[in-house]
Amino acid sequence: MSEQPTQSALGDVAARTLANATKSVPMLSTISPRWLVHLLNWVPVEAGIYRVNKAKDPNAITVDCSNKDEKELPATFVDYEEWGREYVLNAVNTVVDVHTRVSDLYSSPHNQIKEQLRLTIEVVKERQESELINNKEYGLLNNVAKSQTVKTRNGFPTPDDLDELLTKVWKEPAFFLAHPKAIAAFGRECTRRGVPPPTVSLFGSQFLTWRGIPLIPSDKLPIVNGKSKILLLRVGESKQGVIGLYQPNLPGQQTMGLSVRFMGINHKAIASYLVSLYCSLAVLTEDAIAVLEDVGVDHYYDYK
Repeated sequence: MSEQPTQSALGDVAARTLANATKSVPMLSTISPRWLVHLLNWVPVEAGIYRVNKAKDPNAITVDCSNKDEKELPATFVDYEEWGREYVLNAVNTVVDVHTRVSDLYSSPHNQIKEQLRLTIEVVKERQESELINNKEYGLLNNVAKSQTVKTRNGFPTPDDLDELLTKVWKEPAFFLAHPKAIAAFGRECTRRGVPPPTVSLFGSQFLTWRGIPLIPSDKLPIVNGKSKILLLRVGESKQGVIGLYQPNLPGQQTMGLSVRFMGINHKAIASYLVSLYCSLAVLTEDAIAVLEDVGVDHYYDYK
């Protein structure tokens, strides 16, 4: 029967009783870059409402290219629609509860209240991007005109399909928006045809491009039965594109349109904080956005 070796030095387990572990802040796997929020132009609204005004009949506005004669010039005026569409800011709210005993005793090295609020704000901002894409009233997917809808030719996103999308938003297109799997599917189709898309650096990250337009990934675009959609946007109020809307000067404002307010401490010694984010989105003209539908994301090729 073999004897157990005699320990000649302090072991790791015992040594760790005197050591301090360096601790990270809490990680959250659902946090994404939220590129859409960064790439939109944001317009402040005064009272939570933004109205889009249009001309009633653009073809009724007449002008003339005069020759060197005395022909009578046309008289014209621009008539407006009486009431444009109004966009009302949407609220994303939640209440964060922190027991004062926890925040008092266990806030070193990381402040418990700060971390609770930080992670909650990240979730709120993720929901914000999802609403910008999917909201039934103002979301991008639900505000594409029928004339701005394109279907894939064979069920997979090809260069020809994205070229067709560019014919719908040809006035200063800013970026494509697609699920990462849809972008990967487009990359496979390009590789299959021998036209690998070049990349561009934005915000310190690399993005695939097509015709010089970046393909921006967002996991908020849905995939249903292996099918997704790809959007193409023009952005900016001066370009009559897509704009984000937010409420400025909120009490307790932390970032654009987002505020945190202390609600008090109840009789159970629990402190409550109200987190609110107010935002919306407006499509100023129909040709500011187009969508490619029937985008298959699960087709692969065998190369031999």
